[in-house]
Amino acid sequence: MQLELKHIGKKFQRDWIFKDVNLQLEQNSITGITGPNGSGKSTLLQCISGFVVPSEGSVTFSKEGKTISDEELYRHVSMAAPYLDQHDWLTLRETVALQKKFKPFRNGLSIEEVIDKTGLQHAADKFLKQFSSGMRQRVKLALAMLADTSVLLLDEPTSNLDDQGITWFDSLLQSESHDRIVVICSNSQHTELMRAGSRIDLAAFKVNT
Repeated sequence: MQLELKHIGKKFQRDWIFKDVNLQLEQNSITGITGPNGSGKSTLLQCISGFVVPSEGSVTFSKEGKTISDEELYRHVSMAAPYLDQHDWLTLRETVALQKKFKPFRNGLSIEEVIDKTGLQHAADKFLKQFSSGMRQRVKLALAMLADTSVLLLDEPTSNLDDQGITWFDSLLQSESHDRIVVICSNSQHTELMRAGSRIDLAAFKVNT
């Protein structure tokens, strides 16, 4: 899998959030996106995911020399972010089962194996609305990181995690980053970007108006 950003820019009304971002990423890479609040980290990640259309430039995914169409992109990309909603009235077991219907898990993991990897076996049959913010974050991360996708996008992955949760995240990232393009937006570089091989500071792409 290859990911290429060419002259990506995004503006809201007349104000450019960032402009002329160029990037080429290959498999087996972890890239961090850094910058102060308001620099557009989450917006850039959403442009990569296809959730947001850039104001200029292009995002291209290709595999074995063939461009992946927008209609097929969801099969290849998984994402976890604080602003992505969960279904509160589903249990953890139901949530994992629903995910599996639309996107299989890496290495053929079963529903029970995915639940085990969250570390939340004791809450498997509880509704997500009963979960703490840290437990909900574990669910988001596990579903994205364990999905059988070539591209993994993570926005502030350690938000709401305690020290034990951060250790869990780092361990899962180590085991599930192989053969993938991983992009992480981070305000907490020490805990979230320890494994990043390269970093991009979006402040360098800020347009002064």
